[in-house]
Amino acid sequence: MNNWNLYWATFNKILVGMLKKPMWLIMLLITLCLMSLAYVQPTSWDLPIAVIDQDNSHMSRELIRHIDATAKVETTNYIHLAEARTDMLQRKLFAIIIVPTDFEKRLLGGQNVTVPVYGDATNRFANAQIQQDLMSAYQQLLSEYNTLLLLQSGFSIEQIKVLLEPIRGETNGLFNPGISYAAIVFPGLLVMLLQHSLLITCVRVSITIRGTPKGKPPLPVYLGALSALLPIWLFLSLIFFVLWPWILSYRQDASIPELLLITFPFLLAVLGLGKLVTECLRSVEMIYLTLAFVTTPVFYISGTIWPIQAMPDWVRAVSAALPSTWATKIIAGINQMNMPLQWMLKEIAMMLLLGFVYMVLGILVRMLRNGELRGMRLFTKRRPKN
Repeated sequence: MNNWNLYWATFNKILVGMLKKPMWLIMLLITLCLMSLAYVQPTSWDLPIAVIDQDNSHMSRELIRHIDATAKVETTNYIHLAEARTDMLQRKLFAIIIVPTDFEKRLLGGQNVTVPVYGDATNRFANAQIQQDLMSAYQQLLSEYNTLLLLQSGFSIEQIKVLLEPIRGETNGLFNPGISYAAIVFPGLLVMLLQHSLLITCVRVSITIRGTPKGKPPLPVYLGALSALLPIWLFLSLIFFVLWPWILSYRQDASIPELLLITFPFLLAVLGLGKLVTECLRSVEMIYLTLAFVTTPVFYISGTIWPIQAMPDWVRAVSAALPSTWATKIIAGINQMNMPLQWMLKEIAMMLLLGFVYMVLGILVRMLRNGELRGMRLFTKRRPKN
């Protein structure tokens, strides 16, 4: 049997064998569904907050009305601070806002006014949303008050706009656009799930093939077994990056051919990394234990929830050596940020380079552990000189 027949026979055997027992695929899809439940509602709405109005004036009630009109918070009036603190400790509230005494008097008198806000520090994302809405409501109240004063002084509407808003900002979705924070974190989680599942599978297949009674498998058999995983994970990438974001109503700008084109080098890089992991550990138990502990740190340094530019240099070096870092950047850039594919050629080349380097390192580690490099060195020494 020639090399092509060995390759094709192994390819069919592995592919058909995995499709005949799709329990792993069902578990992977169930995991995806459970993980996505946190992002079904893509942004925070109606966060409950307590409002204690100690002034009971027109301006204080107007401020509370502006806060309650925002989409991301829902106000509840409290009389005593102790009751509000108790509810916040029981996680019934996200924040407590206290409108101080003489709020209206100090505001109309042009004096500085401090509005204390106590937030739950264990939820930074909710705190950021509440802080933005509070500042927006306060600025809106001041704008209405200043507009009324200027109108009474004889200014026109256009003059008031120039005085109150001399520079008008315009927000364009150039970086991390989308409908919410989850729209950017979610692709990173999908990339990590795709990398982790393929890494475990390719390592398992490699160990299984190497443990056959026939001994060391030829290269066509090994390549056929690994390449049989590519069609399955390309299909999974369509579910991860196309179907599931569409179900959750996330923004998608890339076409299906573009997503397949950028996913293919990512899968090759993961297969190369799987080869290196297999040769370094060589034990199914050690590989499963290692991957279980490594996945979470890899996600944190991938640039999904913390910018890579803010990391120490050595952490950035480790992050750049991971296929998921480049894949997350490409998926978010093309699918969420509407970047052209030409802008991502460097990232695609880096994933192909990582796959090649990992594969070469895996082969060298195997040759070193099997003593093949030593045998080559002895053969070189014993070769007679001309």
